[in-house]
Parts: sequence; C-alpha cells; structure tokens
Amino acid sequence: MAPLRALTRFSHPFTRSRLSHLPQTHLPRTSFRSISVYGYEQAKALTFPDYGEPKDVLRLHSHSISTPHSNLLTLKFLASPINPADINQIQGVYPSKPTFTTTLGSAEPLAVGGNEGVAEVIALGSGVKGLKKGDWVIQRAPGFGTWRTHAQTTEDGLLRIEYTEGLTPVQVGTVSVNPCTAYRMLVDFVKMKPGDWSIQNGANSGVGRAAIQLAKLWGYKSINVVRKREEGMDALRSDLEGLGADVVVTDEEVMERGFGDKIKEITNGGRDEVKLGLNCVGGKLVNAMAKVLSPNAHMVTYGAMSKQPVTLPTPLLIFKNISFDGFWVSKWSDRNPEEKKRCVDEILDLTREGKFKDTPMAPVHWDATTKQDELVNAVQGTLEGYRNGKGIFVFGET
Repeated sequence: MAPLRALTRFSHPFTRSRLSHLPQTHLPRTSFRSISVYGYEQAKALTFPDYGEPKDVLRLHSHSISTPHSNLLTLKFLASPINPADINQIQGVYPSKPTFTTTLGSAEPLAVGGNEGVAEVIALGSGVKGLKKGDWVIQRAPGFGTWRTHAQTTEDGLLRIEYTEGLTPVQVGTVSVNPCTAYRMLVDFVKMKPGDWSIQNGANSGVGRAAIQLAKLWGYKSINVVRKREEGMDALRSDLEGLGADVVVTDEEVMERGFGDKIKEITNGGRDEVKLGLNCVGGKLVNAMAKVLSPNAHMVTYGAMSKQPVTLPTPLLIFKNISFDGFWVSKWSDRNPEEKKRCVDEILDLTREGKFKDTPMAPVHWDATTKQDELVNAVQGTLEGYRNGKGIFVFGET
C-alpha cells in the first residue's frame, strides 16, 4: 500500500484559555447504565485545577450529564492512553493548553487530562446528523480531555471510525498520535524509495515501533537506536527485529568512534542512502546520528526526552546540506483533517489485516469502584524508568 505524501510544518500556540464551554460527561456501553431517576448520567473525570506534577494536582471528579438535545451527543469512553505529552500538558510545559471550565459542575475551573482515546456514541440530540448511536469516534484535535468515563459534546470535533470489525478499543484509541506521527515523518520530508535507509532514536517508543513496521511494509530499511540496559537487551533487540528492524544498536554504540564505518559497511559501502533521521531524544546523540546521514538528508525532531538541545553542526549544513526539521502531529492534524482521516483509516486497515502490531500495553482498568489513587499512580508512573508497556485506561462498568 503506497503511502500518501504532503509536506507540512507546525507552530506553537502558547495561550491558556479558561473557557466555559468544554464537553460534559455521560455513561457506559453495555446493557447497564447508571442513570438517575431524573434522567442524568453519572460520570467521572480525572481533572486538575492548575498546572503541576500529576501526583499533586490530579483529582477524580464526579458529576452528572443531562440527556443530550439539539446538536449535542453523549459519549462513553472505551480506552484512553497515557502519553508523555499528556504529562507535559498537566505540568504546563506543553504548547497545546487544556481548557479550564466549570461546566463539570465544579466551583473552580477544571481541565480534564488526556488527549487521545476512543469513545462510543450512546445518546444524541435531534440535530446530530453525521453520527448515530453505537458509532466509535476519536478526537480530531488535542485538548478534548479523554481521561473520563463520559463526555457531552458536538460532532464537529469528532472523527467517526467507519469500520470497527476486527479492531479493539485499545487499537483504535491509540491510532491518532504515535502511528500517525511515524507515518507522516516517513513520507512528508524526503522521498524514500525501497532500499533507502532511515535512522531513529527512541526506537522502542510507540512512534519508534510504528516507524519500524511502516518502513518494513514500504520496503525501507531502518537503523534503530535504543538506550543501553543491563538486563533485557537481547530480548529487546529480538522484539524490534521481529517488527522489521534491520539494525538495532545502543546509544553508546552510536557515540563510539567507528560507528560511521559500521553504517558504511551495512549500506553497501555507503552507496545505499541514509535519507532520513528521526529524533525524540535530543542532545549529542542527534549529532552522532546526523553524521551518518547521506547528503541532502533530513533529521526530523518530534520530541525531547533528554531535555537537551539539538545543536546544528555547521559542516553538515554546509557540505552535506542536511536539513533539520520539526514535526508536531497535533498541528498537522489541525491543518489536514481529511489527510488525517485517510492516515487513520490506512493504519487501521493494516492493523485489521495483521500487518501492523500494537505497542505493548499496560492496561489500567477503570470501573465504578476504581479509586483515585489507582488512576493518579498510573499517570505518575509513566515518568518513572523502564515500563513493560504503555499505560492506557480501559473502561468497564462505570
């Protein structure tokens, strides 16, 4: 399946809006739904009143949602992942700012955490035309607040998943950030052809694993950099090679003298081009990776896990014409809504066909009895060391 191509760039909005029109909240997908005698659905959301560390500011907030009317509809969330950007947003250091609102029945304005997830339409007003009860939807843009059991909103900010057979809520709920980021970076910055090489750090991340698989499907070859670890390195290498990685190396190996010679050897004496670099780490590692890029290649930065700057080596700019670019999937999605839909559909088709595998997940089950501490600890835990899987809230009877 040939990838689609469209070049885009991003900008960073840095305004915090305390508005009073964020979605409200609603209830479950199964036969039992907690509805009060007055017709209100009982909902819960993981919220924060101000910026700070998740463990300090996140609170489980309960509220009620009325029956939808006019152009409103009610959603029950099925699965919502915990992404690094979600943590940065709570900390107040992410360009995309949440909306603080009192529409959840609180005395003070609250924002709901989470920017990605899948929900089911469980009720709708008479003015809703593009969706029906039972449809699965994802968010067109970040900032919705997906760490909640239910929400009430309008259909304009939602993207309908037209064909859900053969897919799980976890697969659909995690498609719009990491896989779409990998997809766009592989096709939007340089024209790759079968046999061309890319090099990426953070290869075991959600984006990294997606990039490995898509590159393999499209006939590209990949050099994949991971952090060195004392235990489990062989298993990790085998795991990534099983996804389609051609070469797996540690960050320490990349920094060693002679790494360029190794890359020259595996790229047919340098005759096969390394056209693309993908960076989510930053620091000196990026310079070492950039040195093995071919002339006119692109190094695309989409994250900064090390919190170290990317410095631009002058000889690479002058003599090899290396381009250093940035990519932010949120801004790309805002500017290219139809292209996002095609991208999502293609990745879900590959998933359904068994050609694209999920990132390992660590489900956090959220039902009517789940306590605040369990949810907050799951969010805070994403900041701490190696994890066996990506955290994701999976909703049951709430």
